[in-house]
Amino acid sequence: MIEAGSDSIFVAMSGGVDSSVAALLLKERHENVAGGYMRTWHNGDANHPISGCPWQQDLESASRAAAKIDINFEVINMIENYRELVVRGLIDGYKNLLTPNPDVMCNRFIKFGALYNYVVKKGFGKIATGHYCRKYANEDGSFDLKEAIDKNKDQSYFLAYLSQEQLAFAEFPLGSITKPEVRKIARSAGMENAERKDSQGICFLGNVKIQDFLAQYIEENPGDIVDDQGNIIGQHLGLHNFTLGQRKRINVPSNSDFNHYVVIGKDREHNRLIVSFESSTAMNLYGKQFRVHDLSYTNRVIESRCRILAKPRYRDQSQKIYFEKVDITTAIVEFDEPQRALAPGQVIAFYDGETLLGGGIYC
Repeated sequence: MIEAGSDSIFVAMSGGVDSSVAALLLKERHENVAGGYMRTWHNGDANHPISGCPWQQDLESASRAAAKIDINFEVINMIENYRELVVRGLIDGYKNLLTPNPDVMCNRFIKFGALYNYVVKKGFGKIATGHYCRKYANEDGSFDLKEAIDKNKDQSYFLAYLSQEQLAFAEFPLGSITKPEVRKIARSAGMENAERKDSQGICFLGNVKIQDFLAQYIEENPGDIVDDQGNIIGQHLGLHNFTLGQRKRINVPSNSDFNHYVVIGKDREHNRLIVSFESSTAMNLYGKQFRVHDLSYTNRVIESRCRILAKPRYRDQSQKIYFEKVDITTAIVEFDEPQRALAPGQVIAFYDGETLLGGGIYC
């Protein structure tokens, strides 16, 4: 039986190979390790709008991995927390024509929020996940988060909203190894999920498309699709179904070889979707200067105008920017190079080299 305490570690296990190997590596180094699976959504009702979420398979995979590693395992009900802190924000964001990132908010409010509180109350000293990133202790007692060794799998972007308190309590065992090495470790340990595919898309939707999910919560609101000259060229069923730069599901033929329409704006007042042919000169599609709000800093607040790096979106390469603080929650960021389709509601992550500084949300 595990004894919770300052040296005990709780591993959030998703059923995938990453969190399973994270638990295995920690078990090899520490005596007091336990694991748990978070229930964050519905129970697989076939009639539910997101019944494609494979939570049952995930739970069984996580449970088998914990048994293989020989650690205690429990299922933690976070359904209400997740609905209120992540899903409600996702739906409200789309209602307000934003493009929110629920995975970033899940880390902020659930894994290192509600689950963090649960683990602390049980007396654990640390919480660990299978994120690919590296935690460093500084001489002043603070902590920094750095990109993973495996740049192709680096997930520090998704942790841009972690506070110093949350980071101090966190462990990331996979930050210094690569994905192929993780699978090799899993195979060597005889884990059933060694070759399991990585999850794709929004964390709780599984194979369900975001438009199908939103249709259960946001009513259709038909309106005109217009080109950049104001000509009506089609109809849409709701502006919430579209985001800046989107090409698919516009359902308006271009009638022009090698040209296709992309979304360049949403006119909320007149309920019009504005599209144009893809072009570096298309109105609103590319930009260099953006206002961001809801600033969060991993360690130290950026007080003055400075030259840093930023990842405009997940899997984007770091870009050079000027960062200028407007107030405690808002800043202006200016990229050296024009960026395509950075939509309001999306998250930007700030870096000093490989070190994560924090994040913000495009206005």
